[in-house]
Amino acid sequence: MSQHTAPDHTDHTGDVDHTGDTDHAGGPDQAAGPHPPAVYVAQLWDAVAAGNEYAATDIVLTALDAGLPAEDVLLEVIAPVQAKVGAEWAANRINVAQEHTATAINDRAVAALAQHSAIRRSDVGTLRHTAAQQETARRAARYAAGHAVTCTVPTARTRPDAPAARGRITVACVDGEWHALPARILSEVLKLRGWQVDYLGAQVPTPHLISHLHRSATHVVALSSSIATRLPTAHATITACQATGVPVLVGGAAFGPEGRYARLLGADAWAPDARAAADLLDADRLPGPLHGHQPMDDLPHLADQEYTMVARTHAELVKATFTGLEERYPAMRTYTDRQREHTAEDLAQIVSFLASALYTDDPELFTGFLLWTAGILEARGVPAASLHPTLDLLGEELRDFPRATRLLSLAADALMSR
Repeated sequence: MSQHTAPDHTDHTGDVDHTGDTDHAGGPDQAAGPHPPAVYVAQLWDAVAAGNEYAATDIVLTALDAGLPAEDVLLEVIAPVQAKVGAEWAANRINVAQEHTATAINDRAVAALAQHSAIRRSDVGTLRHTAAQQETARRAARYAAGHAVTCTVPTARTRPDAPAARGRITVACVDGEWHALPARILSEVLKLRGWQVDYLGAQVPTPHLISHLHRSATHVVALSSSIATRLPTAHATITACQATGVPVLVGGAAFGPEGRYARLLGADAWAPDARAAADLLDADRLPGPLHGHQPMDDLPHLADQEYTMVARTHAELVKATFTGLEERYPAMRTYTDRQREHTAEDLAQIVSFLASALYTDDPELFTGFLLWTAGILEARGVPAASLHPTLDLLGEELRDFPRATRLLSLAADALMSR
């Protein structure tokens, strides 16, 4: 393996006041109403692919001015374009620099939408306290009472000209998670729904998040993660937040199909996308606390210490596997420094996903990652068969770990049969 196959840094998705209305270039006649979202998706993709930030923000504001609801602009225009960024990187049609540029432009587009005067005007007419929202605050207080802490309803407002917020939500990415755009989009959707939102951004250390919860009287934490290697950290963060009396809603690709790992790790709720998350919060469908629940109740298999040993020896496993590949395949000794660095990064990702699969005790997590990696390699002209020696070497290093060797064997079988 000489191609860099580590998961990309693309976000996989889900007020500077403009005084006066502005006609944005390329938009439809506003009197005729907005185009379907797909039209704006195509336009925004062209702008993003060209690295044209100004055109991108103009397209977003044009859609907004034409009457497309802000939530639809976020979820049916910007989010699909960001998903395409990830797909194009995976297919090797754009490089990492282009991918990062595109993500930054989409983030700017979200910011432009959030600051637009139309959002301010709509806030005045649409943000309302509702019975469901008031019940959410009451349930948060009950949840806090179940954890022997006090939770108060905040009176702060989202902006000076907006009505009092429904309640307070803290949105953050798990520590080590750099994919911030899904969380950013969720934050803006929740603001549009009338919530007061504390958006903490990417890679929030758990102690910092907990400190914020103690100071902010947050009703709910919305935790985002896109990469499954962050699941052990997510589990610790979920548990720590719940210990303060704050329920946790999670989302993102890291939590698996239908949120399977959200349930496994004890999250109070899971949502597949930002709209579903907002609907769930609006309807006050978060469950109450599980009294006396302990993290190990969910993961009894961790008692065998396989996850702990693999996680602790991560660097040694990567080094041993790299050395073994060099010994078996002398051609690796002629790799450039960049090729060697990429190979080491690929091996590190494989070991990290193996550790997460051991943590969740789910073979599909590791097998799915290996199959995805095979596709990434093939898109870059590297045979997927190059993964087999890596699995063999890891199997030799972990021969005394039955769960790990089983995961490696299942992944090898899946690669052979693809």
